[in-house]
Amino acid sequence: MLFNSIHYLIFFPVVTLFYFVIPEKIRYLWLLAASYFFYICWNAKYGLLIFFSTFVTWVSGIALDRLNQKADRLHPKTDRFGQKEDSPEEKRITSRKKAVAALCLLLNLGLLFYFKYTDFAFRTAEKLFGMAHIKLHVPSFDIVLPVGISFFIFQALGYMIDVYRGERGEKGGIRAEYNFFRYALFVSFFPQLVAGPIERSKNLLLQLREPKAFDSDNARSGLLTMGYGLFLKIVLADRIAAVADPVFASPDSYAGMELLAATLLFAFQIYCDFQGYTKLAIGSAKVLGIRLNENFDSPYHALSVKDFWRRWHISLTSWFRDYLYIPLGGSRKGRVRKYINTMIVFLSSGLWHGAAWHYVVWGGLNGALSVLEDLLRPVKEKLCGRFSIDQKQFGYRILQRAATFVIIDFTWLFFRADSFRLALHMLKRILFDFRWEWFLNMGFVSLFESADSMMVIAAALFVLFAVDSLQYLRKDIKAAIFGQQIVFRWIFYWLFFMAILYWGLYGTGYEQTQFIYFQF
Repeated sequence: MLFNSIHYLIFFPVVTLFYFVIPEKIRYLWLLAASYFFYICWNAKYGLLIFFSTFVTWVSGIALDRLNQKADRLHPKTDRFGQKEDSPEEKRITSRKKAVAALCLLLNLGLLFYFKYTDFAFRTAEKLFGMAHIKLHVPSFDIVLPVGISFFIFQALGYMIDVYRGERGEKGGIRAEYNFFRYALFVSFFPQLVAGPIERSKNLLLQLREPKAFDSDNARSGLLTMGYGLFLKIVLADRIAAVADPVFASPDSYAGMELLAATLLFAFQIYCDFQGYTKLAIGSAKVLGIRLNENFDSPYHALSVKDFWRRWHISLTSWFRDYLYIPLGGSRKGRVRKYINTMIVFLSSGLWHGAAWHYVVWGGLNGALSVLEDLLRPVKEKLCGRFSIDQKQFGYRILQRAATFVIIDFTWLFFRADSFRLALHMLKRILFDFRWEWFLNMGFVSLFESADSMMVIAAALFVLFAVDSLQYLRKDIKAAIFGQQIVFRWIFYWLFFMAILYWGLYGTGYEQTQFIYFQF
């Protein structure tokens, strides 16, 4: 079931109506049933998959919590230097905790590996053996990738790790959830189940324990957020897809300038597609009185590559930071180790996005750029001081944003192309088959279905830029809208609604189109 479908238009109001009508004590059970129904609409077998991951992490969480409580009852010894010294019993408890956490990680990541990386691993092994002139005959694996598996497994593992850290109030630690059905809802909560944001137990699970009464302000804010998400998806992302997708499908049929235009457009396509889903998820949850974390913070206003990754897919970036980068040592063990840890995180992020080497290259490029940016910072500061450049000036910051966008868009080429080799081929065509006359004589209009379609995209991009700019400046847009007189508010609502209906593109035959991040 897709957010941009008639089915969801019926499903969501029914779920919301019953949610606020039934007693508060059993509301989470209704949401759990609705969430599983939402998920198995793709494939009933997927329900068993998410149930298995949920059960394993729930049992692991309880086991870890009990071990934490047992450890808390023990009094650690202190050595002659005043440092805490673990007793033999505490050491046994720590070993058991590590064993439980390792088994939970093994089962969940093994599940993820089987469905997502089995074929990739065998094909890679086949190529490596081939390079050594050893023939390795590997059967093909036609394994269907379950929708959202990377998201709900990471969310469940984040919970388990947080419980693991619960001993003695360690930072990030929490107590386990002993109610299986409430925990199952935390893992499967339908608005953010398929493509995030990847929620933490300290946010979502705590809210599920205390359901709120219906609030008209929440409903109004949530519906407006959902409307904006739908606008991003069907007015912008899907219209841009109709322009960019044919170019990436057959790059040899287009000149370098056209490939460049498609690459530039894809930067906005993937942002609007993913941000559109996120807004629909956040808005749906808001109507139900549940607050989900923002996943984007005006990423194309970033002043550097590192700044971009603080603003893009925030829930995944923070997950890798808290559960991989910091445990590896973060920046605490010297600069070299910091850069190695950074590269590990970005390469892992690339592999998380897809079982193909071009995703790994994409992650590696962003990691290398982040490291290079850090290495060159002293040089940059020295040059700015030498030439008396004020880095806070508006013009300088505009140049920073433009340079960052160009760099990020360059990496998007490796993300979007079907293979690493094809990405290099397209890059070569862009550099050496660049026809200025195509731009000067307005030949780029031919990429679009019509001049009107191009104008719709341009106008919608202007709206996106305006909204992101206001968000970047921390202006509350919804508060400004809701602060108007009722007549003006309803005029805005209807104009916005009609614009989505009139300019929204559902694809050939008006069928709804999938969100890009569903494949991850």
